[in-house]
Amino acid sequence: MHIEPGVVTGAKILLSYATAAGAFGLTARLARHTLEGRDGFTALIGRSLVATLCVFCFFEVLPHHAVGVSEVHLILGSTLLLLFGAGPTAIGLALGLLIQGLFFAPFDLPQYGMNVTTLIVPLWGISVLAGRLIPRDTPYVEVTYRQALALSTAYQGGIVLWVGFWAFYGEGLSAQSLVNVSTFGVAYMSVVILEPLIDLGVLALAKWRTGMTRGPLFNARLHRPAL
Repeated sequence: MHIEPGVVTGAKILLSYATAAGAFGLTARLARHTLEGRDGFTALIGRSLVATLCVFCFFEVLPHHAVGVSEVHLILGSTLLLLFGAGPTAIGLALGLLIQGLFFAPFDLPQYGMNVTTLIVPLWGISVLAGRLIPRDTPYVEVTYRQALALSTAYQGGIVLWVGFWAFYGEGLSAQSLVNVSTFGVAYMSVVILEPLIDLGVLALAKWRTGMTRGPLFNARLHRPAL
């Protein structure tokens, strides 16, 4: 989902600053929800740090390939949401992306506003979807394959839509840009095959290791119904 350098340039890149500000506003809103929850500030900080480490590893350690106008990554946004909650996950995505740019991929820093928007806005969307899709009396360790698939598809689909927007905004609507975006979209949506299975595997492990995953480093909703 990293927008390739040169896709959006010049004055057009100013729009990414505005969308990033909106994404940070959503992050603050989601973080406030965690602060107002069962565990408060300590939980927000701890979960955000773990989520940041996970995101950094997803970007730098897991396989990733340039396809069309962007790169295909296994980000596991829905997995992080279920494990840590929306607020810590949003902070983890923003910080993990920033650390990668500062220390390992400085050529991506001009695209930071676009990339952080592309990651966080769909996360906010699936946090809303999860609230409607998963009954309040259902702990996340009891999430079904169908629910996990819906969350993953929505998140990856949101990323593809944002990548397409940035590509068409920067390069215009041409035959080549259509091919590039379509190629990326097909490749990226293949992640949907893996992510729900990873979600269920991780949740099964969390359920099995209840004693380790009931602490403040994990989402309280993991094992308990919503308040």
